[in-house]
Amino acid sequence: MDQFTLNLLFVGASFALYIGIAVWARAGSTSEFYAAGRGVHPVTNGMATAADWMSAASFISMAGLIAFTGYDNSSYLMGWTGGYVLLALLLAPYLRKFGKFTVSEFIGDRFYSSSARMVAVICLLVASITYVIGQMQGVGIAFGRFLEIDATWGLLIGSCVVFAYAVFGGMKGVTYTQVAQYCVLITAYTIPAVFISLQLTGNPIPALGLFGSTESGEPLLAKLDQIVTDLGFAEYTAAHGSTLNMVLFTLSLMIGTAGLPHVIMRFFTVPKVSDARWSAGWTLVFIALLYLTAPAVGAMARLNISELMWPNGIDNAAVSVEQIDSDPEYAWMETWQQTGLLDWEDKNGDGLIQYYNDENADLQAKAAENGWVGNELTKFNRDILVLANPEIASLPGWVIGLVAAGGLAAALSTAAGLLLAISSAVSHDLLKGQLTPNMSEKSELLAARISMAAAIVVAVILGLNPPGFAAQTVALAFGLAAASIFPALMMGIFSTRINNVGAVAGMLAGLVVTLLYIFLHKGWFFIPDTNMFTDDNPLLGPIKSTSFGAIGAMVNFATAYVVSGMTKETPQEIKDLVESVRIPRGAGTAAADH
Repeated sequence: MDQFTLNLLFVGASFALYIGIAVWARAGSTSEFYAAGRGVHPVTNGMATAADWMSAASFISMAGLIAFTGYDNSSYLMGWTGGYVLLALLLAPYLRKFGKFTVSEFIGDRFYSSSARMVAVICLLVASITYVIGQMQGVGIAFGRFLEIDATWGLLIGSCVVFAYAVFGGMKGVTYTQVAQYCVLITAYTIPAVFISLQLTGNPIPALGLFGSTESGEPLLAKLDQIVTDLGFAEYTAAHGSTLNMVLFTLSLMIGTAGLPHVIMRFFTVPKVSDARWSAGWTLVFIALLYLTAPAVGAMARLNISELMWPNGIDNAAVSVEQIDSDPEYAWMETWQQTGLLDWEDKNGDGLIQYYNDENADLQAKAAENGWVGNELTKFNRDILVLANPEIASLPGWVIGLVAAGGLAAALSTAAGLLLAISSAVSHDLLKGQLTPNMSEKSELLAARISMAAAIVVAVILGLNPPGFAAQTVALAFGLAAASIFPALMMGIFSTRINNVGAVAGMLAGLVVTLLYIFLHKGWFFIPDTNMFTDDNPLLGPIKSTSFGAIGAMVNFATAYVVSGMTKETPQEIKDLVESVRIPRGAGTAAADH
């Protein structure tokens, strides 16, 4: 059976499973659409939350970023995992005890203000739409390669699948679909990693193989360090960038994770507060299975690619154009070239494709001596690495088909969660909460589905022209959530001092200052010379746009405290409400009342 047919079988079977589950678990009420009727078991919710949280950035992009940068990009691992722990310990149980459907509804009630609720809706929409761009980007990449179509058509097909099971299933359908998607994505991620770890180190556990030795007896990481430095790149295991930026980036990812509404909403689906704590623990277990494997996937893929391009070392001949055209070992390069995400050019006409860091001073003399004319691997989109990994390692065709299904499962599961958060904000917080409070349940359910369909259209349009790699786009979304939503939730739960005016001022200040910094660095003002500051030449020293969320959060906190101190004190009934949310006694009763 040819590879295209295998891909169709795996992808088609997984899509049939998702849509079938959505039909079976179709939401029939607003409670089921927003919170799955609050009847999800903690283990089931833990698996669904893991799928919701591990997006295309985790499955498709993160290992690629680690592979091409090394130690510095371990910030993604530390930030996202640490942020989930922060969410599980400091926010999830208290928000579940409060008993509302959405994050915006909690902020509106806690800060006794419709304005606070509306500002929260704005912050939620900005962060969620930015995040969903990365997911749709991942869908387009995966479809484009494995169905051998243009990435744009892949994005359009993926959006139709999300529409089919998310719009009609709501949170209830999405929850059980995400359980299936977790099973698919974790299987698809770990099986190739096990194969490749066995090939390179003889160890079937990738996380242990990463610190093991190759067949020659040389430690894998030491061998990788030697190869990449020979090619003129920075040492893989060494820190290369700014420590300050790395700390701020990690912090931004952490608090952004804790402030993302689509993950928080998952904790509203369990029966009681204790179940929220248990589901948080189970989620961490399910997440760890992928996150302990990702560093090994990145390192081993980088080693394989480097050795394929220079099969006998940089002092000998590079891979030839003829080999790429005829050797099955290099067939993956031509198939990925068709997607537009990989390309090469024989610039000096010697029949070889030299791959090296042409900006490295030590290699420039060697390049001149050998007649090399720049790096001839002219394009290698980092988002393709995990999806191409089984082909690079010459694994069986069924593994390649499985990875195709896994990559799509990761992107679609998070996209569905984000679209549900957007839909809930529009229908429940904006329409039902503010504009048409007398709306019937049937009308609200219809509005939720229409708003989700509209959100899918917006996500597709923006996903056609993303602002970076999938993980970089997602990092911007985390920064926006960190600067706007997280501080409001923390102050809402743990401080009675913050009043409605302070909360609104803080959210707006954090969001605006972060957006300005991002737009300035991305050159999105459409005014000449506004892109004079870039991530290679930041406005604030080494602080990149993806790291600024932590600064935005500090601005939010500071603004909220200063404004609250200058305005009217929080009413006593709100102070009592805040205290009751934090008191464990009667938690089960309080949850049951909701």
